[in-house]
Amino acid sequence: MRLKDKVAIITGGSQGIGREYALRFAREGAKIVIGDIREAQAQEVAQEITKLGSECLALRIDVSKEEDTKRLAATAHEHFGCIDILLNNAAIFYDMELEDRSLEYFNKILSVNLTGAWLCARAVEPYMKRRRKGKIINQSSTAAYMGNAGVVDTSDPDLPSPSPHYSVSKIGVSGLTKYLAGLLGPWGINVNAICPGLTLTEAAKRIVPEDMMAMLPMFNALKRALQPQDLTGTAVFLASEDSDMMTGQVLVVDGGMIMLG
Repeated sequence: MRLKDKVAIITGGSQGIGREYALRFAREGAKIVIGDIREAQAQEVAQEITKLGSECLALRIDVSKEEDTKRLAATAHEHFGCIDILLNNAAIFYDMELEDRSLEYFNKILSVNLTGAWLCARAVEPYMKRRRKGKIINQSSTAAYMGNAGVVDTSDPDLPSPSPHYSVSKIGVSGLTKYLAGLLGPWGINVNAICPGLTLTEAAKRIVPEDMMAMLPMFNALKRALQPQDLTGTAVFLASEDSDMMTGQVLVVDGGMIMLG
């Protein structure tokens, strides 16, 4: 087991990709703390983890609120004695309102997807610094790198363009990863990011048209649809000692559609 006795905080671990991260880390021997606004679902995942023979806490946390992120870190440390790993997975995606083009909603998306990752990193930072080691893994997205070229409604110049809130928040996460890596590296803390392609979660199925989802494998090199569990191996690598000399990197996991270099 590659994460035996490590303590991992996973935000947004109640469903989708976050749930798969939590279960995989538990199978690798980690003790899990799930921070999620969906408390009932988080408790269900905690029960699954307990059945696997690992320990798990599930806390109701809104990552956009600084006091919640501090409570998450403090509770994890108090219960388990240390914090080895933070996986910043929480984001607004399942409940995303694509037609809301308001400034208020743009700021809401950024407050969770980008600011939330920064707040969680700041919350665990003192505990990791005292031990001079730790792994922070952020969740970006290939949506950050695709731009928005396509069909555009040019009939009404007064109509606001569709909001790029999700993509902007995720390119922000990629940038935040690099800055945090530089700031925390001297303390022995690694900061990297996973950049998934469109993954077959319930959230994606809710937002993306079915015919488009079916076509996705045509556009990647491996000709396979991305499943939530396909991301967990990369997360384990970044959480383990195997990545000790790697920081500030954004790893794309999408079957070979977006090839950064």
